[in-house]
Formats: sequence, structure tokens, C-alpha cells
Amino acid sequence: MSNADVEAARAAPPPPATTGIKPPPGRYNTSGAPPYPYPPPPQQHPSPFYYDHAAAQERHHRSWLVPTVVVANVAMFIVVMLYNNCPSTGGDCVGRKYLRRFSFQPLKENPLLGPSAATLQKYGGLDWQKVVHGNQAWRLESATWLHAGLIHLLANMISLIFIGVRLEQQFGFWKVGLVYLVSGLGGSVLSLLFIRKGVSVGASGALFGLLGAMLSELITNWTIYTNRFAAMVNLIIIAAINLAIGILPHVDNFAHIGGFATGFLLGFVLLIQPQFGWLEQPFGGKSKSKYKAYQIILLIVALVLAVAGFAVGFIMLFKGENGNDHCSWCHYLTCVPTSSWKCDN
Repeated sequence: MSNADVEAARAAPPPPATTGIKPPPGRYNTSGAPPYPYPPPPQQHPSPFYYDHAAAQERHHRSWLVPTVVVANVAMFIVVMLYNNCPSTGGDCVGRKYLRRFSFQPLKENPLLGPSAATLQKYGGLDWQKVVHGNQAWRLESATWLHAGLIHLLANMISLIFIGVRLEQQFGFWKVGLVYLVSGLGGSVLSLLFIRKGVSVGASGALFGLLGAMLSELITNWTIYTNRFAAMVNLIIIAAINLAIGILPHVDNFAHIGGFATGFLLGFVLLIQPQFGWLEQPFGGKSKSKYKAYQIILLIVALVLAVAGFAVGFIMLFKGENGNDHCSWCHYLTCVPTSSWKCDN
């Protein structure tokens, strides 16, 4: 080291005294920029009432109602088969050797592998005479928890899982549960207005209600979805195919139609969602409307139609009105006669 370097080092100010305590990591930087606090403060929206629609879409409800309904339907079928007790009638029961008391009625009597019509009627099946003249209006709902056979039960429960779980995750149990129960009721009312003979059972009306609610939910929340045209076409095709199957004999298509119409109207009322960018400012500030005008209009119209429909349906039903007297062609909606089958029963 030269003499000049030694003199320069002596002229430099002494370094600041240290205490051996290092600053917290990240609190200071060496880039020359002003120090910043660590960690940085969380970013907040200017309004505490901001509705983050994207975050709300990702917050799924836990699905428990739909699995509970499935278990209840299976349990009800087991109970009905227990009391059906086909071997006690001495008939040629299906699976009698292995199922014993739980064996099915002969296939010529019930091809769906289930109990007898008398058993279904006894334990809550839909029967016009008992509902209208027997003061047993509870059958309008109890029939939706019964099934004609094992095949009938499996088909409905698989459909319920595929449709209902997705809806419950998105909208919660009480909305989906209300659509399910009321749609089943609507299907039963329309069924009894047109079908007076035989016993009708099944959750199909309630299932079609969920399908109808999916369609109306897509319509009323149209602006928040992508690929909405493809989704609508798929829903319409699925509904059309299932309703078309209803024209086969021994299928209560009026319950399907009534449930679908009820669920379609309820979807506008219960499954409405806020539009994108909804922002409510406090203290009277300007805000974007939570719902679009067309959503409110659809909600009001659907609510009025649903209430009016149930009012007219109940009045006609308990006055003993026959829907076929007011619609001469409506019987083709549930069965179309061909050379292979008749629609008398």
C-alpha cells in the first residue's frame, strides 16, 4: 500500500458503531430505493362491500343433501320390499331362493324388479281416488320417495347424483332442496289431473324439476357464462330425449312435464346470481345494480306463473276436474299408441 493510500484511509470517517443486531431480512434494500415495510400491507378494495363474483364461483358448497336423499330413497325401497313379502303370496317370485322376503314380483307383473302395485298404493303411491276423495293429499309428496322397482330406483338415483350434486355445490342445499320438493309436488298435481287409473310413483318429477332449473338458471345468468349456447343446446337435447321416452307405455310423462315446468319457473326465482362487477358503495355512492333488469323481470313473471299454476292446479284437482276434458289431445303426451302397444291402462 502506498503512502497516498494510507493517508486517504486515515482521512475517511470511521464506520458507525454496531451493536451486533442485524436488521430483519427484507426490511432494507441495497438498491438505493427508499426502505419499505416488511411484509407489504395486504391490498384492499376501496369498498368493503365489493362482490368478487369469480371468488364466489369458486367457493363451492359442500354437497350433503343430495347424498342424503339418495340414501333415503334406497332405504325406502328396502322397507317397501320388506313389507311386500312376495313369497307370502305364493307367486313365482324373482330371486326367491336368495332374496327370500325381499324377492321381486313376477316379471310379467312388474318387469322393473320391484313390489306389487298394491304395496306401492298402500305405502304412499299416487292414487287419484285416495287423494281427491280420501283426504290423503300427503300422497302428492310421498309418491316421489317410492320407486316401482330396482331398475327404476337405480336410473333415478344415478341421474340425481349427476344433476343434483353440481347444483347443490353451486347454490347450496336449501335452494336445491326446495326446487326438488316443490317440483315433485308440481309433477304429482299435473299427473293426477290427467291420470285417474293406476298408481304412480317415482322421483322423476323432482329430477325433471332440477333439469328445468338448470335451464332457467342458464337463461337468467346468461351474461356470466362462457360457451352458453352450447350449454343450452345440450340441456334442451337432454330434456327433449327424456320427455320423448315418456311417451312409452307405463311411464307417467305428466309427472315429468309438471316437474320440469315447476323447476323451470323456480330456477328464475331461486338460482339468480349477481352480475359481474357488482359494486355497492357505502354512504349513498354510485353503484352498479346487483341484478340486471331482465333478471328481475324474469323473477317476477316466473313467481306469478308458479303461484297461479299451483292455485289453478289444486283447485281443479280437489274439485274433481279431469284435465282431459279441457285438452282432448294431451293424453298423447304420456303415451302414443302403436302396433306394439296400447295406451288403455
